[in-house]
Amino acid sequence: MTAHIYLHSGVPDVRITGIRRNTMFTADSRIKELFDTPFGYDVIQTILYMTGKDIALIKNPIVGNIKLRSLVSLSKGMIDDAFVGTLIAILNRETKRHQCSKNTIDKKWWKSAVFYQIYPRSFMDSNGDGIGDINGITMKLDYLQGLGIDALWLSPVYDSPNDDNGYDIRDYEKIMEEFGSMADFDRLLLEIHRRGMKLIMDLVINHTSDEHKWFKAAISDRSSPYHDYYILRPGKNGTYPNNWTSVFGGGAWNYYESVNEYGLHIFSKKQMDLNWEDEALRKELYGMVNRWLDKGVDGFRLDVINLISKDPQLPMGSEAIASLVGAVGYEHTFYGPRLHEYLKELRAETFAVHNAFSVGEGAGVGMEVAKQITAESRKELDEIFNFEQLDNPGKGRYDDYSYDLRYLKPLLSKWQLEYGNDCWPALVFENHDNPRMPAKVSDDGIYRDKISKLILTLMLTLKGTPYIYQGQEIGMTNSRFRELSDLRDVESINMYNKLVSLGKTPKEAMKTVGKGTRDNARIPMQWDDTDTGGFSSSEPWIACSTDHHICNVKEQIGREDSIYSFTRSLIDLRHKNEALVYGEFIPVKTDNDTFCYIRKLGNTSFYIEINLSGTNTKRKKDITKEKYAMILCNYDKHDELLRPYETTIYLIGENK
Repeated sequence: MTAHIYLHSGVPDVRITGIRRNTMFTADSRIKELFDTPFGYDVIQTILYMTGKDIALIKNPIVGNIKLRSLVSLSKGMIDDAFVGTLIAILNRETKRHQCSKNTIDKKWWKSAVFYQIYPRSFMDSNGDGIGDINGITMKLDYLQGLGIDALWLSPVYDSPNDDNGYDIRDYEKIMEEFGSMADFDRLLLEIHRRGMKLIMDLVINHTSDEHKWFKAAISDRSSPYHDYYILRPGKNGTYPNNWTSVFGGGAWNYYESVNEYGLHIFSKKQMDLNWEDEALRKELYGMVNRWLDKGVDGFRLDVINLISKDPQLPMGSEAIASLVGAVGYEHTFYGPRLHEYLKELRAETFAVHNAFSVGEGAGVGMEVAKQITAESRKELDEIFNFEQLDNPGKGRYDDYSYDLRYLKPLLSKWQLEYGNDCWPALVFENHDNPRMPAKVSDDGIYRDKISKLILTLMLTLKGTPYIYQGQEIGMTNSRFRELSDLRDVESINMYNKLVSLGKTPKEAMKTVGKGTRDNARIPMQWDDTDTGGFSSSEPWIACSTDHHICNVKEQIGREDSIYSFTRSLIDLRHKNEALVYGEFIPVKTDNDTFCYIRKLGNTSFYIEINLSGTNTKRKKDITKEKYAMILCNYDKHDELLRPYETTIYLIGENK
């Protein structure tokens, strides 16, 4: 689940330095002082990036010395006192940016591992009911091992009514019947470990289904011990407790007559937010996590984990902020006052006990806040997913535009150079919540092969842990959704209904929703060219892609120039060369169209050159005159020019 709210940028580093603050922010603090804090730094970088403004704007003494209280009058009504108050409160949660002093990188299995995300419902159906299942995953473990995968990330398989396809959990310790049984899961885990691979589970602990036994008890009686497990509040002045809205559209509150209270849901109406302020709830969650870890699970991916701490006062949300991030009140949820406290406690009570891995989904989290969450010395999470690379600045999934890969260069370079040796990036370009990247860049499919290989090259040659999403290794692309009945995603259905209510015709609404729906990533895995792509022996729960006859595993696995073969070669290269894991990232100065860099460790160095544009451009190095040996390329032969979306990897030096 992703809220698709971005509060960070990829602009070049801002060399404005200030003292490490020991004082708190007030309305008399000045704009230039925001750079001293992680949140302030991220916000200003974002504003500059989204507006295309230069850093000179902030360096200007007139602008830099503006007091925060003056923003109200200067914004001509766009910003109010509540906005400034919220900004100050968030700034004061962490007043110092994290400073990394480590010169070396601690080696961990999850840093060198190549992860593969499985969306169980769409991966492989073993029993012919049209729904992917656990035994289907077990059937394909040899395929994944042959690809070179080290660890699997399994989207939720817990018992759920499926309002949001498993991200609404009804029972944390029961397997969804459609997916199989706990015995099936135990067998899967055993077979994964037998192959030397690892498994992390997707865990949703920001909210549960409204069908969870805790919630049923919570709304049955105010005196129930489970009542405080959720955010239930009386109304104010005959209406909702506040003006917050759901990320999925509409208001964020449900009314429950049985207790005469409203329940908070940041996502769908059936996904009720948990109250992490309640110690009993936290202990219950930690116990559940430990039981999974005792079973042998190697770690967790934590869904929207940065939302677990809400401002307990539930203040009114800013409409001005909502116009930027898409949901009223999000500023009071995405980086709450006790977030770091909760993450430290969660780690100490669970992951640290089992030496388990943790990666969080951090919608809206920028690089400096990410450092606070993942720095080894702070003992919170190991990694966090950041999603600013998934869309161009100012754009979202439902916007009609062609993704410009050139924006990746400053963004990725910044994370590579500034994240520090005690933090470790997560490299993600596709997942279950986003349309396929090749279709975003070029929907006509002409450069599908080249773009797919380019993205995989970035993932497997940059510093960080790569997370391949199912089907990415064969270049799966978006499907064609023409009718509302084609959709299964609750968010997309809500968006369609909203657009129609605002005056769009059904055809216009489907055009917008079809391109951005999360269902693009959730169509069945394409194993072969049969009617259901080898996914099932019956009609799948969601229609197959229209191109599985030409894009499938069976066709690609035996072809040397296929995306699959390229992916396997990349993974093998990374496994055999620590320079591509722990090596220094050295950017090579080039124009905006090209992204070239060196990965160096000891005597081993690789040079990676990438054309981020759809036109020919000059190479930045004369490879023929230097000791560069071509290892891998997404074109079949060398050329004097870098061709559209070309990516080539060279080994440098005498040891090539």
